[in-house]
Amino acid sequence: MSMKIFLPRDTTTLALGGEKVVKAIRTEADVRGLEIELVRNGSRGLFWLEPMLEVQTQNGRIAYGPVEASDVAAIFDEIFNPGLDSELSEGNTGDAHPLALGNPEEIPYLKNQQRLTFARAGITDPVSIADYLAHDGFKGLENSLALNSQAIVDEVKASGLRGRGGAAFPTGIKWQTVHDCSADQKYIVCNADEGDSGTFADRLVMEADPLMLVEGMIIAGVAVDATQGYIYLRSEYPVAYQIMNEAIANAYAAGYLGEHILGSDKTFHLEVRLGAAAYICGEETSLLESLEGKRGMVRFKPPLPAIEGLFGKPTVVNNVLSLAAIPFIMEKGSQAYADYGMGRSRGTLPFQLTGNLKQGGLVELAFGPTLRELVDNFGGGTETGLPMRAIQVGGPLGAYLPASQWDTPLDYEAFAAAGAVLGHGGVVVFDESVDMTEQARFSMEFCVAESCGKCTPCRIGSTRGVEVIDKIRSGNNVAANLALLDDLCDTMIDGSLCAMGSMTPIPVKSAFKYFSEDIALAHASSLAQTETQ
Repeated sequence: MSMKIFLPRDTTTLALGGEKVVKAIRTEADVRGLEIELVRNGSRGLFWLEPMLEVQTQNGRIAYGPVEASDVAAIFDEIFNPGLDSELSEGNTGDAHPLALGNPEEIPYLKNQQRLTFARAGITDPVSIADYLAHDGFKGLENSLALNSQAIVDEVKASGLRGRGGAAFPTGIKWQTVHDCSADQKYIVCNADEGDSGTFADRLVMEADPLMLVEGMIIAGVAVDATQGYIYLRSEYPVAYQIMNEAIANAYAAGYLGEHILGSDKTFHLEVRLGAAAYICGEETSLLESLEGKRGMVRFKPPLPAIEGLFGKPTVVNNVLSLAAIPFIMEKGSQAYADYGMGRSRGTLPFQLTGNLKQGGLVELAFGPTLRELVDNFGGGTETGLPMRAIQVGGPLGAYLPASQWDTPLDYEAFAAAGAVLGHGGVVVFDESVDMTEQARFSMEFCVAESCGKCTPCRIGSTRGVEVIDKIRSGNNVAANLALLDDLCDTMIDGSLCAMGSMTPIPVKSAFKYFSEDIALAHASSLAQTETQ
């Protein structure tokens, strides 16, 4: 019998030498005269174990990782019994090899998650319609086509789903607004311009289960009577771009996109557009400007994009994770989704563990556990072995949290009450060697580089912010400059046109509030460098 082997084709695996492992697999199979079926699946999100090779045996899948090309021959030795003429060894659990991980579903990092959105990640061939259908794909669409549009919107509202891009606005309310607008054309726009530091969940959706995103966008179109969709994809994601386009082409060929979807009277067209390599285009109105072929600059609101969006037409603008949650909701029902989570934060959020950690990767959990539980239970400690000192949650505009705040529940309202943001679920860990005044400076410097320049508080405030922080770090009139920085931050918060300017002060303020002892250390370091020169 042929052997089915799985090796991801996602960006992380490719960056870690995945193609070399693929070549070794094919070479080894040829040398041994084995017939294999090599499936290029998506990553399960256990990035510290990539490339993770999985083998389908008579006892289920066996995983090995992280695998290098030089490990393939020994893995083949273990999986095959030489006396069985290339048949898989019955009863061979493949657990003797030092890289053996056993059944991947039993790895604690994966087993202890609540995977709704990422249930298929790493299991299926990402672009295979047959594989997607075999794992409950398009059931949500089938259910949606049997309902009227208002009933679909009502299900989304009842689920409690909120925007997963950071703003956490109720998805169903946004859909209702577009649904109620009368227009000759409406649009569904997926914001896949994932630019926050330490985030990759959108990319993983598009590389591991892109048909789920396609299905979610079709359902959105049916719900609000939109016939055209666009995925605005970060230009730095070439692998996701390739996989998404393959998935879309296959969906067209199978009748899930285009005219008369599944024999209904519904039409939905979908295409991918590459972004402008600008962080500000993650803001929905800047994204729409860019999608229209203009420079990505923030629009004044009102009017809201839901009323006058792309080309002046009613437009649903949702994040990848928001749209990817829709198939589960429409397949299992709104209550099944709302049963997860706490308070007003319903369902799950894929947290992305990065920074100074041994076990970086994706962890999908229902809202509710604390930040400390997330990092301690899944992160495996710091890579350096030094104690953790600060954790930034919510991307480059999120607060730096000290240990005293790590017991904050992972919930939108709880984080807001702590002066922090949950955002897109990015979690970046720093050990005790970090200079927090340098991190504060980076926050302002990031805004200088990424501001669209339309409003003065953001454009000029961030530039002055870098200058003031440099004075503080050099010990120049520290008390007066700290007061000046505080006033500057308040001006940016109150006067900026969008979240880029109004949220940049959040990490700056938190760094100086909770890690003020670093001011003296930065000054001492500055003096030492001056003396050396």
